[in-house]
Amino acid sequence: MSLYERLPAELAPYQKMMGQAVDTIMDEDVSRYPILAIHQLELELGILLVQRSEKGSKWSIHASTLEEMVTKKLVQTNRIDDFRRVYKNPREFFCLFVLSDQGAQFIFLPREDEPYDI
Repeated sequence: MSLYERLPAELAPYQKMMGQAVDTIMDEDVSRYPILAIHQLELELGILLVQRSEKGSKWSIHASTLEEMVTKKLVQTNRIDDFRRVYKNPREFFCLFVLSDQGAQFIFLPREDEPYDI
């Protein structure tokens, strides 16, 4: 089973917390583009939500934004419009920036925390 097939199950215990972080970023007008960095490395990005090994987690999870990723040069300024075009509704999907031994990749994971009432 590949990393990306395992990831939803490995993140399932943290979905509610991840959802609260994403919703707070949007509700407080911090950004319209929340991103969750999922990694097994040392990373100075955003706000730490879960530390790897904490409660048996295989992943550290940080809450960040597109704007911070541009500032830290993880997203190139000439790619911002492309990123915004493919970015999915954060009330329905988590935007994950996954760093692993397979490299770095953005993926969108359907939210399975509590549905958001508009």
